[in-house]
Order: sequence, then C-alpha cells, then structure tokens
Amino acid sequence: MAPAGSVTARLQELGLALPPVAAPVASYVPAVVSGSWVHTSGQLPLVDGALPATGKVGAAVDPQLAQDLARTCCLNALAAVQAQIGSLDRVTRVVKLTGYVASDPSFSGQPAVINGASDLLGQIFGEAGAHARSAVGVAVLPLDAPVELDLVVEFDPAAAEA
Repeated sequence: MAPAGSVTARLQELGLALPPVAAPVASYVPAVVSGSWVHTSGQLPLVDGALPATGKVGAAVDPQLAQDLARTCCLNALAAVQAQIGSLDRVTRVVKLTGYVASDPSFSGQPAVINGASDLLGQIFGEAGAHARSAVGVAVLPLDAPVELDLVVEFDPAAAEA
C-alpha cells in the first residue's frame, strides 16, 4: 500500500496535482481495468493538450528535460488510472512501467530519462511504487514526442472509491 496518508495528500506535499486525463490522439482509451489491474495506454508528456518539447533526446531534447517530461508522462498515466478506479489510494502496487525514449542514434541514457517517472512513483507510493521496468530507445514516437510511457498498477477492488 501507499505510505501513511492519502496519495492525494502526498501529491500536495510534493507540490503536484494530477492533470485532466489526456485525450487520446488515435483510436484507443487512456486506460482499462482487468480484474484488479489497471493498464494504461502510452502516455505522452502532454500539458494542456500540447507537447512542451519535440524531437530526439540527445539531439533536439536535453536529457534532463526528457527526464522532466517522463515525470509529466507519469502524472498523465496516474490521472488515467484515477479516472478508472476513482482514487489512487486504492493502488496497492505499481507493477510495471515501460518507458520509450525517442533517441538520437548516439544516445544511450534511456534508463536515466525514465528515472524521472520511476523516482516519482517511489515518492508518491513508497514501497508500493517499486516496480519492474523497461526503458527502450526508439527512432520516433507519436507526434514527435521525446518520451512515452505506460503503467500497469494493481488496486484493491474492495476498497471504497473516493
């Protein structure tokens, strides 16, 4: 389970708020529930419907900026999870994070970029935020986004929705 206190309170302590669920950019839904798991679709670092940066990490996009964009992707993914289960306080475990980094051919720092999301999950959920992960370098992502990620989380179906 998440650390003592609500996840909403933890987000506030961190100075963060979940954004509205990002509108899909193609034919899919932001997240689905299967049993006690939520699977998100790939989440781009959209802010108010726009990408704050485009291009490849290691070329047009600085790795530190890409790490910040991974945090934004993570917040977008958590918003999609919350929309499905009503409250992030119901999350019992972050199971898997898959991060994709649009990379210049010479860039090999994908794990550090995706740490932006992984570290945030640890800050929010404590031990329940420790997860399996893949950090994958790719040639291009939708809308020329530098980063995309998806999450799989487990939740308690018996816990009351907030």
